[in-house]
Amino acid sequence: MMNKLILLAASATFLLGMGISQHDRSGQPVITSEREAKWVKSRTGAWAAYKDGKSYWYKLDKNARLWWSPNGRDWSEVPEGMWADKQNKWLKIGEGKLWWTNDDGKNFEEVPEWKWQGPRGEWYKFDAKWTLWVTR
Repeated sequence: MMNKLILLAASATFLLGMGISQHDRSGQPVITSEREAKWVKSRTGAWAAYKDGKSYWYKLDKNARLWWSPNGRDWSEVPEGMWADKQNKWLKIGEGKLWWTNDDGKNFEEVPEWKWQGPRGEWYKFDAKWTLWVTR
């Protein structure tokens, strides 16, 4: 009798676990870390970011100058040349490198591997030619 109860409890636990696993797999794939992600070249060269609580698109021109758009169609050059990542670090391009700051621009450090996280959890990076790559 005890063996049957243990077997029944183990079976129920297994079946419940399977139901949860199937439910998790039915939605979008979940990337648990940037390292597990597959990098692909961005088709548009644009990335998402927030500024003052609003969503914007950003992109670079051929001279690595920064442009932004609220809708992805109408673009304006960003005078200060900076955008924010998911952790509200401000990023900018200068001296041929990608930089970020945590203290409103008082001190900048080079961004490791030129990677940053977007507002929706996606990862972006530039290569040496300022080509944008994104995780999928």
